Amino acid sequence: MKRILCAAAAAVLSTAAFLPIQASADTVIIRTAPPAPRHEVVPALRHGYVWAPGYWNYNGHRYVWVRGHMERERHGYAYRQPEWRQGDHGWELDRGGWRR
Repeated sequence: MKRILCAAAAAVLSTAAFLPIQASADTVIIRTAPPAPRHEVVPALRHGYVWAPGYWNYNGHRYVWVRGHMERERHGYAYRQPEWRQGDHGWELDRGGWRR
């Protein structure tokens, strides 16, 4: 019986390393590093638009690539691309977006 309990506890603890930690609605913290960014061909920029490069998002189970796209320029704002940073608790996704 002890062996079964120990095996079950070990299984639960080993899977916990891959579960995301939800810090807030806009923040995702994952214990495993995201894959390397993919190479994307950036199309010719159109007047009034900026390029939002692709990035790895986390869907709760795995990393998923979000393709780059054009965003209509917003006067008085600057676009910050999503970025993964390594912190004390794991890898944190700053979702970026338009900032004043």
